[in-house]
Amino acid sequence: MRIALIGATGRTGRHALTSALGRDHDVTVLVRDPARLPGDLATTVRTVVGDATDPDALRDLLDGADAVVSALGPTEKQSDLHTRTARALVEIMSPSGPRRFVGVSGAGIDVPGDDKAGKDKVISWLIRTLGGAVVQDKPAEYAVWAGSDLDWTLVRPPRLVDGPASAGRLEHDAHRSTRSTTIRRADLGAFLVDVVEQDLYRRLAPFVATAH
Repeated sequence: MRIALIGATGRTGRHALTSALGRDHDVTVLVRDPARLPGDLATTVRTVVGDATDPDALRDLLDGADAVVSALGPTEKQSDLHTRTARALVEIMSPSGPRRFVGVSGAGIDVPGDDKAGKDKVISWLIRTLGGAVVQDKPAEYAVWAGSDLDWTLVRPPRLVDGPASAGRLEHDAHRSTRSTTIRRADLGAFLVDVVEQDLYRRLAPFVATAH
C-alpha cells in the first residue's frame, strides 16, 4: 500500500513510520525539516518538504497515495492546526483522492453515539473547559471530516506515554471509553497502520488504549 504520512518526525509519527515500513508499505512523508528524519529511514521514503496546511505540498504528498495517515500532535503556536489541515486535505481528497484518511484526535472529545464512563465524562468536561484553543481544535477537526464524503477515521487515545510496543495488547471500541487511561506512543503509531491495513472504523472515531 502507498501511504502518505503527515507528522512522521513527531513522537508518535516516528512509530507510525517504522510500523508502515516494517510491513513493506511504500511511504511518502511530509516534513518541514528533513534533517529530523532518522538517518536510517530517510533513504527509504519519498520526502516532501512543506507545511501540513500548504495545498501545493499536500498535493505532492498525496500524488499516487492509497491512504493518508496523520500523526500530527497539538501545538500552542498553531492552535487550529488540525482543523486547517483537515480543510486543506478534504479540499484535495474529495475531488481527486485518495479517499482514505486516518488521524489522531483525543479521548476528550465527544461524538454521537458515545458511551463514556462517568469519570471519562468528567475528564472530557474538564478538558473542554480548561484546555483552551488547542483543545477546541479537536472537535472542530472532527466536524470537518464528518461533514465530508470521505472514508475517515479519527483515533481517540487517552494520555500518551513512552515505552516499548506492547505486542498488540490494545483495547479499542468505536464508542465505549477504554478502561486504561494511557497508551504508549509505539502502540498508537502501530494502531494507525492497523486501521489503514484492515480498513477499520470507517467514518468513526474509536477510542484506543494500551491494555493493562
